[in-house]
Amino acid sequence: LTQAVSYADSVLDAVTPQLLSRPTPCHAWDLRMLLEHAEESLATLHEGITAYQVALSLAPYPARPASDASSAAALVSVFRQCATALLHASAQADGDLPVTIEGHPMPLDCLRAAGALEIAVHACDISQACGQCLPIPDEPATDLLEQARLLVPRLGRHPLFAAPAPAPPRSTSSDRLTAYLGRPVRNKDLLVRN
Repeated sequence: LTQAVSYADSVLDAVTPQLLSRPTPCHAWDLRMLLEHAEESLATLHEGITAYQVALSLAPYPARPASDASSAAALVSVFRQCATALLHASAQADGDLPVTIEGHPMPLDCLRAAGALEIAVHACDISQACGQCLPIPDEPATDLLEQARLLVPRLGRHPLFAAPAPAPPRSTSSDRLTAYLGRPVRNKDLLVRN
């Protein structure tokens, strides 16, 4: 979780007001919607870690009306504040207590793993939307890919995830992770030139 938040923090400096309408690897979402979704995800994870329960909604994420362009700094600031609060809560949490999600118990470490996966992969999406294409560092990406295979089935994952995308043989751990979660592996050389 700490490594995922650290990676996310490293990509957030690239967010500017001009980029908020840029598309992301998340189907039909622009960067503003992704940052708003990330804020809600962090709040949900915080709820699970502090209250040991989460109520889920599988409804599609509702689009919010666009505010003025200067809200990029506010979106980044809220993300960082929520991520810091999540790390603090995680450090204080009693790991022996399960988290109840829609009436089903889950070990706290499983929620932490799901949170790390959510944060790291959406940070990678943010990086791509900003034109950085900064990969998830190899060690956490490798660990998160193992967790993703346990948490996200290959089949029956719609509407939360697209089907796994192909990853070229020499793909990085970051590429294999994001491809497993339905994001196409981009040719980074073309992205840099364009």
